[in-house]
Amino acid sequence: MGIEVDERPQGTADAPARRRRTALEDLAARQHGAISRRQLTELGFTRHEIAGLNAAGWLHRVFPGVYALGRRSLGVRGRWMAAVLAGGPGALLSHRSSAALQGIRRTSQALVEITVPSDRARAIPGIRTYRCAGLRSQDRALVDGIPCTSVALTLLGLAAATDRRQTGRACDEAEVQGVFDMRAVEELLDRASGRRGIATLRAVLEEHVIGTTLTRSELEERALDVCRRARLPLPKVNEPVACGPGVWHTVDFFWPQQHVILEADGHRYHRTRRCVERDRRREADLVIAGNRVLRTTWLQVEREPHRV
Repeated sequence: MGIEVDERPQGTADAPARRRRTALEDLAARQHGAISRRQLTELGFTRHEIAGLNAAGWLHRVFPGVYALGRRSLGVRGRWMAAVLAGGPGALLSHRSSAALQGIRRTSQALVEITVPSDRARAIPGIRTYRCAGLRSQDRALVDGIPCTSVALTLLGLAAATDRRQTGRACDEAEVQGVFDMRAVEELLDRASGRRGIATLRAVLEEHVIGTTLTRSELEERALDVCRRARLPLPKVNEPVACGPGVWHTVDFFWPQQHVILEADGHRYHRTRRCVERDRRREADLVIAGNRVLRTTWLQVEREPHRV
């Protein structure tokens, strides 16, 4: 980035300053562009030097005491990282934000959700902070360099913040991603007495077969079961597929490596002329983008599963 913190001539005396600048740039790069004042101090920057970086436009405030280095705004992961830094030592991305980071639930939340291992949580604009004094090592994870709650604790957080259906879908997606660990979830529930979300998550585990609410309809679920029984690689479900600049179509099942799409068509949603026209246009977009589109129906799934 070429950050300058002083105007002294280059020489032996500048070696520590250059090392600090390099360390700063490396750390910010690992943290998706975010850096905290505490980290700047730990790297050896004085209050005067930090003020100089700020005045020179190298530090842009994201949250109190946390900056974007060399840029005015951060990407989604940079903002998640900045929120964790703002939470202080031991803070973790959590709830819906952690679920989005770990790929088990999308989120449109404007607020970043974090959990701090403290009895006190200060209010930070743009961040929703939860307290958890009993965090253990198994409750922590690191995804793409961002400290976050484990999958088990993330699911418990979702159960506290959302409803049973959304919690079940997140469990399903965790299973598809290969990160759902029933023993870890049960161990957490056994020691998390009194925590919000316990009843919801227990109900999901007791009443719901993991993997059955991932799809949007019973027809899609039966088609997915055909794939399982045939021992095919599990596809991405209800997946947005890029078909050109600004053009995306959500498909029922997608195998990205093979560029194969399977659409499970229910008569109720595909019987009108308008629906037929829409389906043909989106199918053409998908084929032009290099995909092979296959279709199945309720009758085929019911009577010809091996053919499907």
